[in-house]
Amino acid sequence: MAQNPEQPRSSRRTFLAASAAAGGVSLVGVPGVAGADAEREHGDGPPPLAQKPSKELQGILRELDQRRIERYVRKLVSFGTRHTLSSQDDPVRGIGAARDWILAEMTKNAEASDGRMTVELQSYIQEPDGDRIPVPTRITNVMATLRGSNSPERLYVVSGHYDSRVTDPNNFAADAPGADDDASGVAIVMEMARVFAKRRPEATMVFTAVAGEEQGLYGARHMARLYKEAGTDVQGMFTNDIVGSSTADDGTRDPRTVRLFAEGVPTAETPEEGNVRRAVGGENDSPARQLARFVREVADNDATGMNVRVIYRRDRYLRGGDHIGFLEQAYPAARFTEPNEDYAHQHQDVRVEDGKQFGDLIEFCDFAYMLRVAKVNTAALWSLATAPGTPKNVRVLTSALTNNTDLVWDRGTEPDLAGYEVVWRETTAPEWTDVIRVGDVTSTSIDMSKDNVFFGVRAVDRAGRRSPVAFPRPQS
Repeated sequence: MAQNPEQPRSSRRTFLAASAAAGGVSLVGVPGVAGADAEREHGDGPPPLAQKPSKELQGILRELDQRRIERYVRKLVSFGTRHTLSSQDDPVRGIGAARDWILAEMTKNAEASDGRMTVELQSYIQEPDGDRIPVPTRITNVMATLRGSNSPERLYVVSGHYDSRVTDPNNFAADAPGADDDASGVAIVMEMARVFAKRRPEATMVFTAVAGEEQGLYGARHMARLYKEAGTDVQGMFTNDIVGSSTADDGTRDPRTVRLFAEGVPTAETPEEGNVRRAVGGENDSPARQLARFVREVADNDATGMNVRVIYRRDRYLRGGDHIGFLEQAYPAARFTEPNEDYAHQHQDVRVEDGKQFGDLIEFCDFAYMLRVAKVNTAALWSLATAPGTPKNVRVLTSALTNNTDLVWDRGTEPDLAGYEVVWRETTAPEWTDVIRVGDVTSTSIDMSKDNVFFGVRAVDRAGRRSPVAFPRPQS
């Protein structure tokens, strides 16, 4: 196997042993990555391999406009209800009016892209399901696609759902303002589309407002199926759902935290893959978990002003969101949600009861908080779409018993690809802690036993931008 060209075999063993004994972060001269002595900024501090935001990214974050986010939310609330079963052709009330307004806004924002951003309606008829879809119903997603410059075949999707509901999930007549759930997520996605329309990411970005979430995740599931049928390389998907308030039901506030839900055992795992996972201990290393770790590395910092709290679950307890449709198609996906929900202001009839106001009303939104959530999404999406793609076909060779770890992978096709790094961590560590530069190679041998730690591989471009980590599978 190829050796690390920047470090002799004997000294690499010394480096790894010393690093493991110290429990610290070993960076081997990697630029742009924070080390163990990095200043702890807030909460639990930045992740061990935090990537510093570039000046370009910091400039993009400053362009996000809180007033526009608020305007978007207020407009969505003004449609009275956006229930999936509500009117599709009333010009002022119902989901059809909301759909047409989102389309018009996205189209207007796309004008700044010089044709690189295209906006479309993606529709289909959902047949009755015996539950929340009682009659054939048109489900329509509004999609703005910004084509990548160097790797357009690689996609990253960010979504919010524009449908709303009240206590009875099939009550399409009552007012359902849906300010937090989920005008907040749609507004963030629309503002990101506006800002990114002027940029030229290397990979393709898709900004989408989906429908049918409250009736069964229908819009997002349809989108994910179409991508899968077309063989689309979706390397990351985020849904923003209930991201509009930092206030809990007891009145306490946590304005600097956003939760990111990421599954462990993959939803689409096959029985054979499950057997392999149990044999190698990969329960905490799904593609969704690697995506979440990446978000922490690039978006938990002073530039966003936010602590990204990763939750090791697919979603909240026994609940679901639009990322699940992508997980079902074996795409990496995760869900952003505010730190503490107030259930009096979601899925509730608008009413006053015993002096308490119920309903998902706009007065319970925190627009400064939404802006910071938008910054987290923007930092994550820009970092993904300007870095190389996640390495593919990463394997640990197991044909011979050895205390070394032999890794191989396919070389990416990005024109600015500079090489690869091997990352590792103790099996009890939640995040990657150590990194070894191996250069522009497709194999390497590490003087550590795969029995004792977890390894991963990530790509690096000439500007020092790093991809999410790929967790290797065994190959005999």
